[in-house]
Amino acid sequence: MAITVNIYYTGTNGNAGKFAQEMLAAGVVDEIRAEQGNLRYDYFYPLDDTETVLLIDSWENQAAIDAHHASPMMSRISELRDKYDLHMKVERYVSDDTMPSADNEFIRN
Repeated sequence: MAITVNIYYTGTNGNAGKFAQEMLAAGVVDEIRAEQGNLRYDYFYPLDDTETVLLIDSWENQAAIDAHHASPMMSRISELRDKYDLHMKVERYVSDDTMPSADNEFIRN
């Protein structure tokens, strides 16, 4: 069972994209991906909203998320969010790791 958090960072003047680029360039993303329990940490751009960046952030369990939130990385992330004046919308999902057989006909591998 994984916990996936979708974070929509929204700003103005391309600031959400600048935030994501700085997170990558500064090595913060690589550090987060190396944290114990991290399964995924990837940024995406919604096609219909140029001022938003979507982060898909996935962890093995709540303990891994709690350790991440307690790490020094969170201050760096907060500083960058403030620097770029970003607002956030957060969605949280828990995977059930099942795929109903009826859904398989719609999936192309």
